[in-house]
Amino acid sequence: MHAAPTLVPVLILLPPSEGKTAPASGAPVDLSSLSHPALEDHRRRVGDALVRVSGQRNASEVLGVGPSLSPEIERNRTLWDNPAARAATVYSGVLYDAAGMATWDAPTLERARAHVRIVSALWGAVSPADPIPAYRLSMGTSLGRIGPLAALWRRHLPRELDAVADGRLVIDCRSASYVAAFRPAASPWVSVGVQRELAGKRAVVSHMAKHTRGLLTAHLLRDDALPETAQDLADAAAGMIGDALVDVALTPRAKGPDELTLVIAG
Repeated sequence: MHAAPTLVPVLILLPPSEGKTAPASGAPVDLSSLSHPALEDHRRRVGDALVRVSGQRNASEVLGVGPSLSPEIERNRTLWDNPAARAATVYSGVLYDAAGMATWDAPTLERARAHVRIVSALWGAVSPADPIPAYRLSMGTSLGRIGPLAALWRRHLPRELDAVADGRLVIDCRSASYVAAFRPAASPWVSVGVQRELAGKRAVVSHMAKHTRGLLTAHLLRDDALPETAQDLADAAAGMIGDALVDVALTPRAKGPDELTLVIAG
C-alpha cells in the first residue's frame, strides 16, 4: 500500500482513454495497492456492478457501445481475474500515445506517480504507475443501482484529490464528463484547451486536442522545473512553439478555471 500522497507543486489531471491495451499476462488488480486506497470500497462496488451489467442482454445499451465492441464487454465479465499492468501501458488512446507514456523511463514514471492523476469511471483516480486491467466503462454511464458514475465519484474524489492538490497548481486536461466527477476546490486551476488556426480563423478540434494535451503532459514531466503558477504553465507551454504549436494564450477567469489555449497550425 502506498503512503499518503506528499504535497507537490503541480497536479496534472488526465482523462482515461477509450482505447486500452489488455495486458497479456500478470497478476489481477490489487485494489489495496492503487493510489488513494481509501477509494477501495467504491472501486469494488463499481467493478462488481460492471461485471454484472456486462453479463446482461442489454449490456451494450447500458454501456453505450456498439456491436463491434462486444469482446470488450465480454472482457468486463472477468474484470477481477484479468491481468493488470501499469495504467501508462493500458491506456493507449491518442493522448497517451502522444505523451509516449508506455515508454516512459522509471524516473519519469515516478514523477508521474506524484504529479499525475487519471480520473476514471471505474477507479475514481489512479496514477500512471498503478497496475490496472483493461476495461470498458465511461464516466457518462449510469450503472445499475449505483446510478450516474460522475455523481458517485463527485462525492468521494474531492477528499482525495484536493488533499493532493492542497493549494498547488492544477493543470486540467480532461473532457467535460470527467470534470463533472471532480472540480478542484481552493487550488489554482487551469483548464487546457486546444484550437486549430486555419486561414486566420481558430476553431476547437477534438482529436488534435487530445494529441496536444498529451504532448504538453510529456513536456511538463520532462522538465525538472514544474510550473507553480498559471503564468509558469503558459511559459512552459510556449517552449513547445514550433512544430507542435504556433501560439499560447492564458485567459484568467473570475469563476471556474483559468483557460490556457494551445493553438496548433491547420
